[in-house]
Amino acid sequence: MTSSLKAVSSKWIKTRIIQRNVKLSRYVPTTHPFDRNRLSSMLTQHGMLYVKPDIGSLGIGVMRVEKRNGTYRYQSGIHIYRFPTFDKLYQSLRHRCGTKRYLIQKGIHVLTHEGNPYDFRVMIQRNPSGRWECTGTAARVAHPQKAVTNGSQGGTIYSPYDLLSPRIGVQATTLLLLEMEKISRLTAGQLSRSYPGMNELGIDIAVDQRLKPWILEVNTRPDPCPFTKLADQTIIRKIVRFGRANGRKYDLTCSKAKKAPKPRLRFSTASLEQEQPLPSVEPSAQPFSEPFPEKE
Repeated sequence: MTSSLKAVSSKWIKTRIIQRNVKLSRYVPTTHPFDRNRLSSMLTQHGMLYVKPDIGSLGIGVMRVEKRNGTYRYQSGIHIYRFPTFDKLYQSLRHRCGTKRYLIQKGIHVLTHEGNPYDFRVMIQRNPSGRWECTGTAARVAHPQKAVTNGSQGGTIYSPYDLLSPRIGVQATTLLLLEMEKISRLTAGQLSRSYPGMNELGIDIAVDQRLKPWILEVNTRPDPCPFTKLADQTIIRKIVRFGRANGRKYDLTCSKAKKAPKPRLRFSTASLEQEQPLPSVEPSAQPFSEPFPEKE
């Protein structure tokens, strides 16, 4: 069954559609509707989860939940709440969720920059010929006191090369970004089969310590604001041009997202031949930095 809708608010509906594609399902973290039993079993299995509203945006309402050494805690915004038992954790989360539908998603131990987690926003739009085209990728580094990377929550926007190249080299960075674009095109194709009216998506992709990409969320009415913070302004101009052709009007006022400082060392594609093969990065070699401040 197809729909003429251009935007779909429910994260659960979008997740289920993406999971139907065998090529994409391996990139989707385990996700279920929020309930007590799922919360307990997934915390036991994974140790770290994200609880997020089924309908919502801008990182609002997203909570990071952890089980450590038999105790529990979650972070909401800059606040951390600790509990001695699972029952007390669940009661607090249930109260915070209220009557809204929430989802539980397996937590990904993502790459970090200066101790702060980061992920990527890939913008994919229909071009003038009607084909899906990736028009930009931006890296988003979380505010030092928060667990979400959204620019609207004080995140800092970087060029992907400025974060990845010093760690894995230019050639490996290029290959990883190409993989993200491939995932994004597959995602756009999968969703547009159910919703052919869609013409742009903002796909949030995390990369774990083994350099595997994960689809965290798909936005069907994406805010291009982060791309205004990139030094390469041709990216946002292309996004706006494609968006206008598809009937979108954007508010490019970005007061909370921060622009990254200029990198000390610039990488160019001319150095590709000198790069080493993609290294095997084990979690033990690249420990996940604790994002929570010690002070409550």
